Amino acid sequence: MRVIALVGQPNSGKSTLFNALTGYRAVASNFPGTTVELLRGKALVGGRPVEVVDLPGTYSLLAGDRAEELSRDFLISGEVDVVVNVVDASLLSRSLELTLELSELGLPMVVCLNMMDEAEHKGIKIDAEKLSDLLGVPVAETVAARGIGLAKLLSLIPQARPARPPRYSADVERALAQLSEVVAPIAKATGLPPRYVVIRLLAGDPPPGTSGQPELSQAVEEAREKIASARGEDPALVLSAERHAAAVSLFEQVAEVGHAQVGWRERADDILMHPLLGYPIMVLVLFGLFWAVFKVGGILEGLLLPPLEELSQGLGALLGQGLFSQVVVGAFQGLWAGVAIVLPYLVPFLFLLALLEDVGYLPRVGYLMDALMHRIGLHGKSVIPFLLGYGCSVPAVLATRILEDERDRLVTAALAVMVPCAGRAIVVFGLVGRYVGPLAAFGLYVLNLVVIALSGWLLARLLPGTGPGLIMEIPPYRRPNLRTLLGKVWLRLKDFVVVAWPLLIGTSALFALLQALGWSPALNNGLRFLTWPLGLPKEAGVPLVFGILRKELSLVMLTQAFGTADLSSVLSQGQMVVFTGFVLFYMPCLATLAALGRELGPRRAGLVLLGTTGVALLIGLFLRGISALA
Repeated sequence: MRVIALVGQPNSGKSTLFNALTGYRAVASNFPGTTVELLRGKALVGGRPVEVVDLPGTYSLLAGDRAEELSRDFLISGEVDVVVNVVDASLLSRSLELTLELSELGLPMVVCLNMMDEAEHKGIKIDAEKLSDLLGVPVAETVAARGIGLAKLLSLIPQARPARPPRYSADVERALAQLSEVVAPIAKATGLPPRYVVIRLLAGDPPPGTSGQPELSQAVEEAREKIASARGEDPALVLSAERHAAAVSLFEQVAEVGHAQVGWRERADDILMHPLLGYPIMVLVLFGLFWAVFKVGGILEGLLLPPLEELSQGLGALLGQGLFSQVVVGAFQGLWAGVAIVLPYLVPFLFLLALLEDVGYLPRVGYLMDALMHRIGLHGKSVIPFLLGYGCSVPAVLATRILEDERDRLVTAALAVMVPCAGRAIVVFGLVGRYVGPLAAFGLYVLNLVVIALSGWLLARLLPGTGPGLIMEIPPYRRPNLRTLLGKVWLRLKDFVVVAWPLLIGTSALFALLQALGWSPALNNGLRFLTWPLGLPKEAGVPLVFGILRKELSLVMLTQAFGTADLSSVLSQGQMVVFTGFVLFYMPCLATLAALGRELGPRRAGLVLLGTTGVALLIGLFLRGISALA
């Protein structure tokens, strides 16, 4: 099966194109750097099945971080048959620098001029046919978010061919020609074009198979010194400048820039990203999101819960009081808890989160939050894992790979697992939001931010260091597409349906078995060291422990532990707040622990586990004290 690699700079619409071609099997995101692993899918090209691979966004093939290194290594692995270079047409001059770099690989290529609507909005007119003639490869114009031009792109893929490499200044071309003869045997052995091998060597980023050869090293060093003495700069910067000049020249030949259309989108940022007004607006937007989730979730839960409770009682009466019947009823309770307690809040939360993402507001939240990152000793890309954490802690931990500094990865991972994921959000929405009110639930989120900031400030002083600054591309505001939104919601919801829901059913059946065997009181008594200082009933012990599997299990099993879905009859509002506050911070779920172990190592993952649990105990005691004073 042929392999087609989608390559482009961050925010070029690459993942949107991947979803459109493969049927929404990946999350399209406006955050640069979120695609930190290879995403694979199947598509039909010319009536034949092909594998489409979405590579992490990269500005250059010279690896600057792990995402760029992954993209480059896959391209030279020999697996790729065709490269589809996804270009942001509204930023054509800058985007062509990567196109020219890809042309040096000698792989068959098609250029996809994506976001043509944005280019038109900016007053940019592009002659795609002339660009195709100059590059020597097919060029397609698309608007992937709306499916425009995709059929044309698919029809051009079979016509893919190697592009013409750019011609640089005479002194650089002489160095390339001289070294190409020296590296010819190595290039033949590795399957890489001699020109590409030489460019990597001159840039100080030697490709595989070039180390341990004294004659080659001497020739490369002489060429580097000659370029450096003539230009007064490092050869890597010289090559970058040459490529930039070639890209600008190409842009001037194929594009005309007219007057941009200045509308509400341009004026909106004057307010939404204002250094003073931006923050209260951000708080109002996020509070509006939480309020809408509480309202919609409360209505749906009120409609679904009573009939399902009656059905559960009827099933219990039908099966009797035996051990088997209690386990079956317990499993059914896990099933209806997923329907009536989790989904009413999870679906609107995921939908509104995807809406803010697709509109383009979430990257602006990241930009505003960067100031906070600086104050707690973190910088730049640390914003990305934090924002991902509101969906799921696992990709948040994995996203720390884009951070170059090991200290930044450790601190960011430790803080990102305290960000309320969707599972924790269910506990907040379904317990505090439902019984105490949306204002109290929003207060817990504010408290969470304060605690994360204080924890980051402390860690930054225990582990001093200075990370890189933020370079985040802010995309234009876009009209959301309902099909895309629903595709994202389903993709993120699928994890709950496939993984969490069976876990809910299984653990509910297990809990019913423990109750039927009379073991749950002993387990709860054994956990009094945890529930007693928090002022929680002993019945809350086992639900807290089972929450390690999935955070939403804490809420579902709480209803089972007390034998009622109306938790206001067995818990005070203060106890609900304390329970939820503890769940917000204590040790992450097993899947997140596994990701932490893989990214940080077992010892550091263990330290993160102990740290978060310690913070959770302190927060629980603090909230208990506040509740006692209220």
